[in-house]
Formats: sequence, C-alpha cells, structure tokens
Amino acid sequence: MKNLFLTGAVSILFLTSCNKDEKLQTSSLEQQKLDYQARQIDIEKQKIAIEKEKINFERQKDSIEKAAVAKEQARQAEANRVARTSSSNSKRRSSGSYASNSSSGSSSSSSGSAGTTSTTTQKKGWSSAAKGTVIGTVGGAAAGAIISRKNPGLGAVIGGVAGGATGYTIGRAQDRKSGRVQ
Repeated sequence: MKNLFLTGAVSILFLTSCNKDEKLQTSSLEQQKLDYQARQIDIEKQKIAIEKEKINFERQKDSIEKAAVAKEQARQAEANRVARTSSSNSKRRSSGSYASNSSSGSSSSSSGSAGTTSTTTQKKGWSSAAKGTVIGTVGGAAAGAIISRKNPGLGAVIGGVAGGATGYTIGRAQDRKSGRVQ
C-alpha cells in the first residue's frame, strides 16, 4: 500500500508539473505576442514621425521658394525703379546740356542697368549654404531617429540640428570659394 500511495503521489506531482509548464508556455507565448505588438506600434510611431518630418520639410521648402520668388520680384521692382530714375536723370541732363553730357549720362545709365542684371543673374537659385543646411538637417534627423531607439523623436531633433549646422558651415565655405558671399 505504501508503494501504491507513493506511486500515486509521484504521478500526481508529475501531471501537475506538466500542466504548469503548459500554462507557463501559454503565458510566455502571450507575452511574446504583446511584445511583438508593442514593437509594431513603435515602428508605426517612427513611420508617423518620419512622415511629419517630410511634411515639415516640404513646408520649409515651399516657404523658401516663396521667399526666393518674393526677393526676385523685389529685385525686379528695384531694378525697374533704378532704371526709371536713371532715365529721368539722363533726360534732365540732356535737355539742359550739350550732347557730350547726354551721351555720358546715357552710358552711365546703361552700365548701371547691366550691373544690376549681372548681380541678379549671379544670385539666382539656392546658395550652397542653404542646400547644405537642408541636406544636413534631413540626413541628421534620419540618422538621429535610427540611432536613438528609445526616443527616436528626440534623436531626430538633435540629429537634425547638428546636421543642419554642419551642412550650413560646409555650404557657407563653398559659397565663399565661389564668390557668392564675401
């Protein structure tokens, strides 16, 4: 009877221990599912952050283009104003002076308009500093988001600032070499 009782107790212990392993495996499987879902949510958050950065970049690009168009219009208006002013000055000089004075006045006005055209032509488009800033900001933000796994938003901001500053510095040096900026 002792053997029977001992065998029964051992079998009950064995069955209950096997049952606990199934519960443990089931709970660990559920935990793995939850961890997987949490990682998927983090990935989706990162995708959303990247999309927000793209939208902000497009907005900045549009605002820079609008500012460039406005500057160009202001330059054109200034060039027209200068041309009108110099032509009215040359008319005043020619009406009260000899022909030699009027020819010198007209040559100065034509050289003045040619000077404004050359400076306008030289400054069209993005400067190297602006291009470097945009490229550095986007690249730095992407690298910061990838490197900082715990907080990709903060990493993107820090990387964007650092990349933008570096890109601006390099682009500014290129502008100085090309003569766009003194």
